[in-house]
Amino acid sequence: MENGAVYNETTEPQAKQPRRPFGCTLRHLRGWRLPTKVVQAILSLLAVICEEIVEDCIKCGGLYFFEFTSCSAFLLSLLILCVYCTNAYETFGEEKVQRV
Repeated sequence: MENGAVYNETTEPQAKQPRRPFGCTLRHLRGWRLPTKVVQAILSLLAVICEEIVEDCIKCGGLYFFEFTSCSAFLLSLLILCVYCTNAYETFGEEKVQRV
């Protein structure tokens, strides 16, 4: 007997997943969560821009704190959008994302 007759393929080839541009998916931010995160990013960016418009101040401590918090909010909201809307969520795993 020939080896080809005895050994047949027993598994089906895996279907390739459709490619998404930049790995974007909205699977993890559904409903009201996606628009909320987008609005949060826009408003925090607007706060950073408004803070940069101020040229002179008498007591700048509050302004510097506002700059720090608005910039941090903008960067963190972008990070959340990037993690939840790309393949990074599947790459890191749900447990690690939730822990971070």
